[in-house]
Amino acid sequence: MKLPYVFLTVVGACVFSARAEVVNFDEAKPGTVPPHWLAGITGPGDYKWSVVTDDSAPSKPNVLKQAGQVPSHSFPWCVKKDSSVKDGYVQVRFKSVAGKEDQAGGVIWHWQDGDDYYIARANALEDNVTVYRTVKGVRRECGRAPAKVAPSEWHTLRADFHGMHVAVTFDGAKVMDWNDDTFQNAGAVGLWTKSDSVIVFDDFDFGAE
Repeated sequence: MKLPYVFLTVVGACVFSARAEVVNFDEAKPGTVPPHWLAGITGPGDYKWSVVTDDSAPSKPNVLKQAGQVPSHSFPWCVKKDSSVKDGYVQVRFKSVAGKEDQAGGVIWHWQDGDDYYIARANALEDNVTVYRTVKGVRRECGRAPAKVAPSEWHTLRADFHGMHVAVTFDGAKVMDWNDDTFQNAGAVGLWTKSDSVIVFDDFDFGAE
């Protein structure tokens, strides 16, 4: 189900309006990629994005799951292809289900194509949150912060971005600030995993200023 709404942010004497949208995947058909979403992978491997039912979902009954087993340096992604955000935010609820090498899930913004985008991700095997930029298919770390990412529990990950500045929040607490100007154009927003991570996502939320 899509839940569009408008919110106001007050900064000093200025008021900025933004249109936001929440996608909880409940109207999508189980076993499929949701309508208006595009699934793919940076690197080789057989990704497997699909809507499934999950009794633990924050908004029942459906979640979006990535369960493909891909090489260690490959990164499945799924973006909302009709989105285009330059300044705004992206947020999601996620749960780590399995993964021997990684249990990492995150959000994407300024997605230009399958090889060029920003990522903020949380890893339940490493207990940290990390920001990356992926340029021409090469992922480079830009910042890292410790965070308790308990497996099999729902968490919230959010990135707010305006111009060069990015603020990343995990479970309601800001964990890092970061500045980068690699991607200056608007781009799609979406979701990301790594390697053998099995991750489920719900309540995907984004907005543009």
